[in-house]
Amino acid sequence: MSEVEETLKRIQSHKGVIGTIVVNAEGIPIRTTLDNSSTVQYAGLFHQLAMKARSTVRDIDPQNDLTFLRVRSKKHEIMVAPDKEYLLIVIQNPSE
Repeated sequence: MSEVEETLKRIQSHKGVIGTIVVNAEGIPIRTTLDNSSTVQYAGLFHQLAMKARSTVRDIDPQNDLTFLRVRSKKHEIMVAPDKEYLLIVIQNPSE
């Protein structure tokens, strides 16, 4: 098993994790543990949000870059780890 597979499996095994999505640079999901409609919705919206957040960080300081994005709502906590070519989105239930 590749290092990526092992890491995704380890993240998914954490308490409260509902799902993980790996999105490519174009915002297309390439690996997911969620159903198709949820995957498409989360991938599209959080790809846009991450790109906007990255742009905002760079507007404030051109030498800086976005390293992590965390959004918490009443029901879920969504964590986004951006990379040059991919975006890792983890959805979890914070009350578990």
